[in-house]
Amino acid sequence: MSVVILDFGSQFTRLIARRFRELGAYSVILPGTAPLERIQQENPQGIVLSGGPSSVYDAQAPRPAPGVLDLDLPILGVCYGMQYLAHEAGGDVKRAGKREYGKADLTRYGGQLFEGISGEFIAWMSHSDSVTQLPQGYEVVAETADTPVTAIENRQTRRYGLQFHPEVVHTPKGGQVLTNFLNICGVARDWTAEHIIDELVADVQQQVGDGRVLLAISGGVDSSTLGLLLARAVGDRLTAVFIDHGLLRLGEREQVEAALIPLGVHLVTVDARAEFMSALDGVSDPEQKRKIIGREFIRAFEREAAIQAQQHGAFDFLAQGTLYPDVIESAGGLQADKSGAANIKSHHNVGGLPEDLAFKLVEPFRTLFKDEVREIARLLGLPEHIRMRHPFPGPGLAIRCLGAISEEKMDILRRVDDIFISGLREFGLYDGCSQALAILTPIQSVGVMGDERTYSYTAALRAVTTDDYMTAEWARLPWDFLATMSNRIVNQVHEINRVVYDITGKPPATIEWE
Repeated sequence: MSVVILDFGSQFTRLIARRFRELGAYSVILPGTAPLERIQQENPQGIVLSGGPSSVYDAQAPRPAPGVLDLDLPILGVCYGMQYLAHEAGGDVKRAGKREYGKADLTRYGGQLFEGISGEFIAWMSHSDSVTQLPQGYEVVAETADTPVTAIENRQTRRYGLQFHPEVVHTPKGGQVLTNFLNICGVARDWTAEHIIDELVADVQQQVGDGRVLLAISGGVDSSTLGLLLARAVGDRLTAVFIDHGLLRLGEREQVEAALIPLGVHLVTVDARAEFMSALDGVSDPEQKRKIIGREFIRAFEREAAIQAQQHGAFDFLAQGTLYPDVIESAGGLQADKSGAANIKSHHNVGGLPEDLAFKLVEPFRTLFKDEVREIARLLGLPEHIRMRHPFPGPGLAIRCLGAISEEKMDILRRVDDIFISGLREFGLYDGCSQALAILTPIQSVGVMGDERTYSYTAALRAVTTDDYMTAEWARLPWDFLATMSNRIVNQVHEINRVVYDITGKPPATIEWE
């Protein structure tokens, strides 16, 4: 049983799914034009029509498949979805006299979606069109000063519409609105981490049978958690391979081994530092670095897979930590094929998998969001420093060292990074940042240490806050903390004599520098 969310291009569609899951209800996202048969495969108890940039009165506006509105299920339309419900039932939708964007106060509200809610209701608006005439059977149940038709409902047909976004944090009481919709649908609230683990283990066992599974471990939360889950599901028929490419953080190899091996993961570490450094020698272009690292990773992984297959038997499956956002993005939203099937991309955290891959893929996390994986990791016993670790790029420190890399530069960057990340943890700031990193720039400048002139490198520090990594704000770290970090870095890493802090958001910048 689930809630199916039909995506018509809203930037907030993922948030709707996440909010439902946080409320204990399983939800899935499908393209807005998904065929009725595909929707019914999810055994839905309710349907949400998402927002989107289109206008329902345009000839090319996206529409649900024929038969969707005829289903005897509760349907909630959000923004574009509400306008579509009204338009299809005979109401009028026109360009709003005044575009409404941002926070707005509901001057009145009521109806089934607002049951149990009282007091001030702040809603987040983002629309250019408005419902100007209600269709038969509907009534207005909420309004703002600028939008007379802010929420509508038809209790007989169980059709509901909201002209605001209940899923965003800017609508503080939006969670109760979504809870009320789940109550109307009668959706079970059994989507818990414990329940997910049991289902995933059973699914893996059914898919793999007596086969053997190969997994690449990156050291991040996704692959590490997957290693623990697979070890529980198939035991010693899992071989996890960790490639040390010489681009890791300080002590990372030892941390990964210490986290996974005691918990029953058959982990093999491959020392490929020499091969990677040789292939990267003199390469300064960021994209070329990424391609080389991806190529060398696949080569090293395939070599070790062959060795392990000779020693223990051939592998039947390759496991990947594909998450639900990868599935959604690969489906292409409104550009999905007419079947509505997700076109899952073959990927790895440092490069593409070969098209002639001889393994069947196992992707247990393909229906999960990152926060759900973190909760599973907690229950499986993954240490906190890995479970709550910030995202770390597959190419590692190579793309945080601007220009050509070398063993010496990697050593410098590792020490700077360790001081910064350790400092964030020490001062209680790490969990308040979504991602933090140190960058070794090729800039050298004159400095003075003691009575001696120096001509050393400049290190840059960067920390951001974000919900979705599509946009990000630079983290407002305390000045005293930044001063402490600067002092520690220049005193402990003698190759650095200048430290700067990046205060650029995304956009216009990216989170990583390369």
